[in-house]
Amino acid sequence: MPRTEIKIGGLGGQGVILSGYIIGRAASIYDNKFATMIQAFGPEARGSSTSAQLIVSDESIAYPYITAPNLMVLMSQEAYVKFSGELVSGGTLITEEEMVTPHNLRSDIKHYSIPATRFAEELGKRMVMNIVMMGFTTAITRVINERAMGEAVKVSVPKGTEKLNIVAFVKGLEYGRKLIEG
Repeated sequence: MPRTEIKIGGLGGQGVILSGYIIGRAASIYDNKFATMIQAFGPEARGSSTSAQLIVSDESIAYPYITAPNLMVLMSQEAYVKFSGELVSGGTLITEEEMVTPHNLRSDIKHYSIPATRFAEELGKRMVMNIVMMGFTTAITRVINERAMGEAVKVSVPKGTEKLNIVAFVKGLEYGRKLIEG
């Protein structure tokens, strides 16, 4: 797998940092890859702009900062406005369908969206929206294999919520598979 630079953006409280942590853990522990992660958030934390930046690669990573993200997962309109312009030509943009209204969508990128918040609410817990997004991202991009992501979700979420989070992950995964398969 070539080097993949990933930026996840959203609002504090949406699980942006946890999502980055899960991807990094899945890559480095369960998928035999290298990964780095840098996180950034506003001083207010909840409700302010938050991002996680990751590099996933089959080869050792010498510089941990992304320079040209080729995958973006954006969970808020603010993140879309702030970060979407950084996506490289040919990159993949994944958005939360009901929280992000893309405008001036570039023709040189691939865009996919999922109503992750609605799916999470249907599962009874809005807080698992980020895990739905991770399942969807896994199916769409295949940067990390499904088994590795599922294992990382299980061991990264709060004790007692593992089953709900796996159901959320599978919900996003299945939605992404259906979208890709046509």
